[in-house]
Amino acid sequence: MNKESIVLGSGDLYCTEFTGTNAALPSNEALETEENRLGHIKGGAEIEYAPSFYEAKDDMGKVSKVILTEEEATFKSGIMTWCGETLKKLCQTARVTEDAQKKIRTVKIGGVGNADGKRYVIHFVHKDNVDGDIRVTIVGNNQAGFTIAFAKDSETVIDAEFKAQPMDKEGTLITYQEEMDVTAASGE
Repeated sequence: MNKESIVLGSGDLYCTEFTGTNAALPSNEALETEENRLGHIKGGAEIEYAPSFYEAKDDMGKVSKVILTEEEATFKSGIMTWCGETLKKLCQTARVTEDAQKKIRTVKIGGVGNADGKRYVIHFVHKDNVDGDIRVTIVGNNQAGFTIAFAKDSETVIDAEFKAQPMDKEGTLITYQEEMDVTAASGE
């Protein structure tokens, strides 16, 4: 019997470049490092899956056939801790230069000709010591742009929206992993 649980709380967000076509995803251990942390998040995270269908139906409504024609998946999260390197992962046209002597990092954003075309593994981990951890992984890039709001009474959070692209030869858009209890995993 599968144990259902109530999922409460947010999690950790990791991001690393995805190289190659149909390359294997890095292991959870390789993804879940401080070096890969995109930033601490605020406002949680959400994954959205949206299928599109086509229905062929006769004029009298007596026969019909429905087929799946498209799928879209997006991952959204608010990033509360960030720097110029984070912006580079959120914007294909961002270029980062650093002057170690002056201790200044400069990020230039814009210019379609500067698009790097990079795709990233976006990996979210919801930790739950009681019911088990949940991991959601996509491959894609931020296609929603971003807004940086500097408000006098609130932290600056960058809302990112990553659009998933197929990560393997099967066309997988989302990998969802949940820890199972021992009896469910052993098939008892």
